[in-house]
Amino acid sequence: MATTITLTRDGRGKYTATNSRGRTIKVGSGDDSDDFGPIELLLAALAGCSALDVDFITSRRSEASEFTVTARGTKVRGEDGNRMTNVSVTFNVQFPEGPDGDAAREVLPQSVQMSHDRLCTVGRTIQLPTPVEMHAE
Repeated sequence: MATTITLTRDGRGKYTATNSRGRTIKVGSGDDSDDFGPIELLLAALAGCSALDVDFITSRRSEASEFTVTARGTKVRGEDGNRMTNVSVTFNVQFPEGPDGDAAREVLPQSVQMSHDRLCTVGRTIQLPTPVEMHAE
């Protein structure tokens, strides 16, 4: 399944990303209060991808009373170019007391690991060598 995002320039360093369903998000350097920077978008995609995996697995047992996912990373400049290091995703998920909550708590660590190891397309793409082609038309 191919996915496409179209990025349209709104001004110097300001863009609107539009998906195939017509939804938009503002993209820029991240210095402005109304846009997301590229690194923030990468971290949001990583956190969002894993959150979906974990939520789908755990919510079959119990709805979470709290569900927060934090993605962090450090941008570095090196001999091989700019990149991110120390990328981590932390889940803070709480479930209500009772057997359903107990069942969800029991599968939480496994669901996080499954997302990391094989389910999260964004995380797997970052971890595995993935060629990226760029073209000017």
